[in-house]
Amino acid sequence: MGIINVTPDSFSDGGVFFDTDSAVAHALAMVAAGADIIDVGGESTRPGAAPVSEDEEIRRVVPVIERLVAAGTAATTPVVVSVDTTKATVAEQALAAGARIVNDISALRFDARMVDAARHAGAGVVLMHMQGTPQTMQTAPRYDDVVAEVRAFLAERIAWAESRGLKKTQIAIDPGIGFGKTVEHNVALLRHLEVLRELGCPVLVGASRKSLVGKLLGREPQQRLAGSVAVAVWATTHGARIVRAHDVAETVDAVRMAEAIQQ
Repeated sequence: MGIINVTPDSFSDGGVFFDTDSAVAHALAMVAAGADIIDVGGESTRPGAAPVSEDEEIRRVVPVIERLVAAGTAATTPVVVSVDTTKATVAEQALAAGARIVNDISALRFDARMVDAARHAGAGVVLMHMQGTPQTMQTAPRYDDVVAEVRAFLAERIAWAESRGLKKTQIAIDPGIGFGKTVEHNVALLRHLEVLRELGCPVLVGASRKSLVGKLLGREPQQRLAGSVAVAVWATTHGARIVRAHDVAETVDAVRMAEAIQQ
């Protein structure tokens, strides 16, 4: 899953792909490099990030999604697009433009209509664990048993989504690396991904360039490629089916190499 942040303030690449042309060009380069999914987001979810209005988020992401879908159609190889949003109206517009997945960091909790939007479109959804909100999540994260608590949360959200009409085959789950967690919490979750895999949904891991890598290696965001790739290889060899990455070509090569050795 290649990351496209159509934002001025994302922690790693804010502003770099803020205009539609550069976002689309970068996304298509990611597809050429081996990305299976392009995740388009119009609102930063870094710690302390300011909220964005629905209209502004739609203005940012929908033109990018429309052009990616059109490019995939022209090339006869569909570009699978996910929209990274917690707002049902944004999701509806993105799905109408051709997106096929809703990547919701709130696990369908922040907007009561989100589950209906996904169900009506037959879309895939990613349910992510987060303690608090982007504005508060890193203030003082606390758990008695982070693995058990994240597992229980995701199990409850899967059951809730199914009770609202989503099929389990539409659902992927994400432990939310860096979303209301310390380095120790993140490491524990990565070490025990098989516990999440037991829930019966594909596991997505997104650790690319995050503070987990920075704090363990003493690297700034743009210097976290090697550490991010290492996490991706660990994750895919320990149960993750999807990794969310900024550096697609390097991540694809590393994961394919690890899979070749495993097989």
